[in-house]
Amino acid sequence: MILAIADELILRKEEITETVETIYFGGGTPSLLSINEIQFLLDVIQQNFEVVDNPEITLEANPDDLSNEKILELSESPINRLSVGIQSFFDEDLQYMNRSHNAEESKKCLSVASRYFDNITIDLIYGVLNMSIEKWKENLQIAFDFGVNHISSYALTVEPKTALDAFIKNGKYSPLDEQLAKEHFDILVEDTMLNEFIQYEISNFGKPDFFSKHNTSYWQGKPYLGVGPSAHSFNGKERSWNVSNNAKYIKSIQSEILPKKVEVLTLNDQFNEYIMTGLRTIWGVSLNKIEQEFGEKYLTHLLASSRKFVKQELLELVVDSNGAKKLKTAEKGKFLADGIASELFMVD
Repeated sequence: MILAIADELILRKEEITETVETIYFGGGTPSLLSINEIQFLLDVIQQNFEVVDNPEITLEANPDDLSNEKILELSESPINRLSVGIQSFFDEDLQYMNRSHNAEESKKCLSVASRYFDNITIDLIYGVLNMSIEKWKENLQIAFDFGVNHISSYALTVEPKTALDAFIKNGKYSPLDEQLAKEHFDILVEDTMLNEFIQYEISNFGKPDFFSKHNTSYWQGKPYLGVGPSAHSFNGKERSWNVSNNAKYIKSIQSEILPKKVEVLTLNDQFNEYIMTGLRTIWGVSLNKIEQEFGEKYLTHLLASSRKFVKQELLELVVDSNGAKKLKTAEKGKFLADGIASELFMVD
């Protein structure tokens, strides 16, 4: 698999002409990689792409994957950012979400990791059934006490054909409570702000200088290259994704055939994606960019369709310090951002 990933990087080196600023080991369980394997892949990247002097290099891991020895090994590697899937610091929540780690493992791994890494982000889930306001606030306080500089936090969703989906359908668990999720979200926004985090994207909160450079690139529409089974890529005009089957992936790469499907984005698709991502960030949607890249028709549509949300104080039209006009999500509209964005889409 590692050799196939390396070969795919080489086969696709012409697809990224920009300087590489971020490298992200994510999806699946990249923490299973040895330090030598990580270094091997980084060497392949360095040899085939132009990379900045000090790229942000992130590795995703679950708490039960991060033993003391693993954390120490990673700290001695080029990895300079850890993304840890905590989800909750309470066992009953983790069991409800069918997670493999427990609360003690979460606290133990963060206690050790924070001694070796400054740049740690954790995931927390809100809107969990029976998670009281007090428990949610305690979840956040534990994160603050560990000194993490970045938190990604999402409302619990029920994916089809999962254990949680089955439990809800057969009555073992109650359906999700959207009002509870809204209350948790409001506390999340308030408490992170009190602890000097900036909500730079609807679900992402970072201390100054600790925003995720990698995820910010997604939201700002920069091209990215994803390698490995199921990996997605984007070049501004097309989106592609690799086959999800490991054996088929390896066999295809060994034959020097890229195992990917490609979707060409229409102008409407590109506009809609920019609206969706832009309204989720503190940078908002640039009206100048809409006019220059999409044309007067799209600008007129956006201004007309957003008018009712501006009146409701869910969106706001602002002028930034450079004199650029932006459409941004107001504080009141943040929990509803995706739904609002969908109302602004240009449809065929």
